Amino acid sequence: MSLRLGDEAPDFTANSTEGEINFHEWLGNSWGVLFSHPADYTPVCTTELGATAKLQGEFEKRNVKAIAVSVDPLDSHHSWINDINETQNCSVNFPILADPERKIATLYDMIHPNASEKFTVRSLFVIGPDKKIKLTITYPASTGRNFVEVLRVIDSLQLTANFSVATPANWKHGEDVIIVPAVKDEDIAAKFPKGHTRIKPYLRTTPQPNL
Repeated sequence: MSLRLGDEAPDFTANSTEGEINFHEWLGNSWGVLFSHPADYTPVCTTELGATAKLQGEFEKRNVKAIAVSVDPLDSHHSWINDINETQNCSVNFPILADPERKIATLYDMIHPNASEKFTVRSLFVIGPDKKIKLTITYPASTGRNFVEVLRVIDSLQLTANFSVATPANWKHGEDVIIVPAVKDEDIAAKFPKGHTRIKPYLRTTPQPNL
């Protein structure tokens, strides 16, 4: 059965390029990004892992740990990392899980038989410190992921988890946000001292409250 938003992210123990990992224990109090790759030595995946390595500082600023999974074995991962570092001008600095028996792929419903009976699709999960799934994105094997968009969504998730706001279309960190309908007009001034704009009774905006 496929995982849905709000479900607990399945726990597992697996070998990785940084040693054995118990997933929930490894996450600790951090946010997590778990993303799958159809196979080692695939061109799109090589660029994705390089992009993730280059964004590691941005993930760390947001208390996010990145972890990848591929159905190939560990020795293949270690060799592939050398190629990634060479071709993408980076240093892979996060673990890649080995899943040759497809246990993790099955737990997270990463194999879609109508697309491929063997390879995982490009699934990506954002998981909160409470171990609940906050976001799922699934790409076809031919399309590389946009990790800047992943960071944007994490900014929104972390903001909206702590304030009674939502983020509008194409929102980026620093821009105005929407006050959720559950907040009554008479309570806005106390909750949002930076002020607000009432565009419609159901559409009220305010400067990002945590800046």
